[in-house]
Amino acid sequence: MNRRHFLALGATAAGGALVPLRLLADPTPERMNEHQHVDAIIVGGSYAGLAAGMALGRALRRVLIVDSGLPCNRQTPFSHNFITQDGVPPHLIAATARAQVERYATVAFTHGTVTALSPTADGFDVRLEDGAAYRAKKLVFATGVRDVLPPIPGFAACWGISVLHCPYCHGYEVRDEATGVLGNGERGFELARLISNWTKDLTLFTNGPSTLTEAQAAKLRAHDIRIMETAVAELEHTQGQLQRIHFVDGSAADIHALYAMPAFEQHCTLPQQLGCALTDEGYLQVDPQQRTTVPGIYAAGDSTLRLRTVANAVASGTTAGMMLNKDLVTAEF
Repeated sequence: MNRRHFLALGATAAGGALVPLRLLADPTPERMNEHQHVDAIIVGGSYAGLAAGMALGRALRRVLIVDSGLPCNRQTPFSHNFITQDGVPPHLIAATARAQVERYATVAFTHGTVTALSPTADGFDVRLEDGAAYRAKKLVFATGVRDVLPPIPGFAACWGISVLHCPYCHGYEVRDEATGVLGNGERGFELARLISNWTKDLTLFTNGPSTLTEAQAAKLRAHDIRIMETAVAELEHTQGQLQRIHFVDGSAADIHALYAMPAFEQHCTLPQQLGCALTDEGYLQVDPQQRTTVPGIYAAGDSTLRLRTVANAVASGTTAGMMLNKDLVTAEF
């Protein structure tokens, strides 16, 4: 099949039915074969996956992007620190990106979840939850991470709105506001020290007895950063916008922004099942070309990055797509 006439089955929910979605370059929609061969399957269609798809589409590669439609930042109202898109809602950035990627005739999308993967002699067999099966020479995982949020009432509702993880993404908008850091020990100390760049009205909430060293506590106090050890009972908010923190002893503190670094886990465990190694911190291990530890498998985006920003996700996705194509060229030449 000529790459310029490659067709794929996309799927959108419409009254419970799966609706075929054609590529823009071909006026005749048709269903993929049971084992449609492609150059690459990208698992995850948010910023990193879309960037990888664009790089591969521009390299004339046949690509299928599989996406479940659940980006990690879906609750965040605005994206920042990404030139040309500063202050734009994340869903609009993603929609614009997808529309641009869809213009490449060899790139197709399908809505769904990959449920099974198996290596073959020349690539990978991929099966989706709806039973559709595909074969790809290479895989890109851009599946992100899942934040494991603390069970504090109100925390999840405020996450990404006024409970924040990245001051470079959101700190400017809450500069000089009454701000808190939820953390303890070394991580709490380092985050409080960083956030003090954006506000001097700052409290470190340790949510229980402090595990700071004496030197750390003294340094924070020397910079007028308050330390409160009372356990947090609830975050009071209005549609995700923090108003105050309530504590188990009945006291409360007015606050407009709270930074936290909750635990996370890989959103998709299929790379690990295929043998891809994780770093000590829990990210997928990749080299500078975004190759994982398993030949033929690449990864990009938040699943590989400590610095979780749209800009970094796009950069890593572009790198993954370019390097994947280079590896295919090398193998074919």
